[in-house]
Parts: sequence; structure tokens; C-alpha cells
Amino acid sequence: MAGIYIHIPFCKQACYYCDFHFSTSLKNKDSMLSAIKKELVLRKKEISDYVETIYFGGGTPSLLNPAEIEDILNLIRTHFQVTKDPEITLEANPDDLSKQKIEDLSRSPVNRLSIGVQSFSDEDLSYMNRAHNSKQALRSMEQASKWFDNISMDLIYGLPGLSEERWAENLQCTFDFKVGHISSYALTVEPKTALDHFIRTGKYKAPSDALAERHFKILQEHTKSKDYIQYEISNFGKKGYFSRHNASYWKGVNYLGIGPSAHSFDGSRRSWNITNNARYIKSLEKDRLPSEIEHLTVEDRINERIMTGIRTIWGISIRDIMSDFGETYKEALMKQAKKHLLAGSLYIEEDHLILRPDKYFLADGIASDMFLIKV
Repeated sequence: MAGIYIHIPFCKQACYYCDFHFSTSLKNKDSMLSAIKKELVLRKKEISDYVETIYFGGGTPSLLNPAEIEDILNLIRTHFQVTKDPEITLEANPDDLSKQKIEDLSRSPVNRLSIGVQSFSDEDLSYMNRAHNSKQALRSMEQASKWFDNISMDLIYGLPGLSEERWAENLQCTFDFKVGHISSYALTVEPKTALDHFIRTGKYKAPSDALAERHFKILQEHTKSKDYIQYEISNFGKKGYFSRHNASYWKGVNYLGIGPSAHSFDGSRRSWNITNNARYIKSLEKDRLPSEIEHLTVEDRINERIMTGIRTIWGISIRDIMSDFGETYKEALMKQAKKHLLAGSLYIEEDHLILRPDKYFLADGIASDMFLIKV
């Protein structure tokens, strides 16, 4: 199986924390959609497996109208083999989700919405410079819940000034809508973002790791009490509502990334498109792929499995490392894991190395400590 990710590089306004590639000008939208469709056709031979998931990300894909989305999906069905029941996800912002827009989307092939609520508090939304307010967040969720069964909601924690009580209230609002899936991330200060500038100039306080860790524990406790499964560090799903697309990333399934800045992976190579809209469009107008390719070493491929696997309930398959790379690399992995096994941070179950949930907040550090250098 395989997945296709489509990056729609447009937003109404820039959130202070965001370092994703996007433009706030829609003047080149038609040219961009033509280029995205051209890239899909040029790369149709890169996926021979059935496409099981299609994900519209960004940017803000909900700026597209349903006809534009269906046009891309029809092209995918023409040039790729698609399963009978693909998961088709559209990322959406609350301010785009009018009652009519939601009804129109419900009649399209899109069967999963990922709604970037981030918070139900106007204070938090203003801090992040989100384009919507709390009333729009609530209204969009009320309408979306009527028309879509499969909804994921995004929430951000770790904001300076976000009390534990208000964070718990955000979670309760989410639970009230009975969504099947929650993606929740700590506020991260990325270089060259507005948030980075505000912190360096003293306009904003820097986020606190200690506060983020407290919020994370509250998140774990409250989602568990509502029968959500923390199947990846930042992702919580009810049974039957895990993100099939994102899970494919963590399990090493091949995927094709279409659009400016999009990444692709085929098991041994990683490629990425340029992060410039004008150059991306111009390149595809000349039938040239605007991408670079990196051939991964064995160590790179194993480290990729360590980095992604350790974040999930499925862990790292020792058996797969052995069968794909051989005894030497399996032994090297176990040597790197030894001290974390002795410390109780990792355990082995059915031939998988699995991180204990109470150590999830330390996952990135543990993963990097386990990375292999050349064996």
C-alpha cells in the first residue's frame, strides 16, 4: 500500500509559530493547481502499489473549493491504482468551514476532516495569531460533527500563560464533540518565525518545558479516561479512528509528496520539492520535476525506523531489522538500546522495542541516543 500527500501552499494569514511553506497571496492559485496536477502525472510511475490514503495538507487546503479538490482526486484515480475505500483527509481551518462548505465537502470524496482548532480560548488564539476566534471554532465543530463521522482535531499546549485549568477546559470542549481523533502538539519555537522574533526581542515569554510537560501529562490522563488510545506520542484515537495516512509514515510505508516543499519516501530514497511557489510552477510548466533526491544509507534507514517507531505503540520491530538488514545491524541496535532497557524506559514485547508511555516526553532524546553510526 502507499499514500499520496498533496501540499496546498496558501494561508489567509501567518500563524506566529508556523514554519511550514505557504503564501498568503492566492493570485497564483490556478497556476499552482495546474502545476500540482502536472507533477502527479509526471510521477505516476513512482507508485506501483495501491494508494490507500490521500492527504491534503498545507498551508490551508480548505481554501480550495470542493470542485478543485474533486478535480485532483479524479486525476489521481485516472493515473494511480486506488483502493476501494481510501482514507481521504482534508486539513481545514474553522474560519473556512461555513455550513454550506461543510455540506458541500460531505458530498465530495473527502471522508475525513482534520480541523486546526488549536484552542477554544480567544486569548490563546490571539497569542498564536490564528485566523479564527473561539466562536468560529465552536460553530465549525458543531456543523462538522453533523456531516462527518471521521474528524480529527488539532490542539496546541505549552503556551506561556495557558493554565492547567484552561488546558483541561480545551480538552473537555474537544471531548464534548465526540471526535474520533485528536492530534496535540507542544508549542515549538522554530527559527525565523514571528514567534522566534518576539521571544528574542522580549515581546513574548519563551515557552517552558516544565509547563509543556505538565500539560502533556494532563493530556495523557484525560484522553485515557475518555478511551482514546495514544498510538503515537502526539496522536490519540478511538478504536477504528487512527489516522491511516500518518500511521503509514511511522510504519515506513512508501508515500508520494506532491506540491512545493512536499517530501516523498520509497524505502531507500527520500526526495523533496523546492520551497518556492514561483519556481515550482515554472519548473513544471517546462515538464521538469522541481525536486532533490537523497539516497539513504543502511544506517539512515535504520535510524529512520528508530525515530518513527519509538514514537508509536507498535515500537521498533527487531525481527524486521534482522530480516531487512542482517544480524550485525540487529546486534548494533540492541547494543544501543541496552541502557534504556536496563533503565526501564524501553521494554520488549513480541520482538518489538517499545517505549513506555511515561517516557514519551523524552522520546526524541532516547531515539537520538539509539541512532547507529556506521557499523
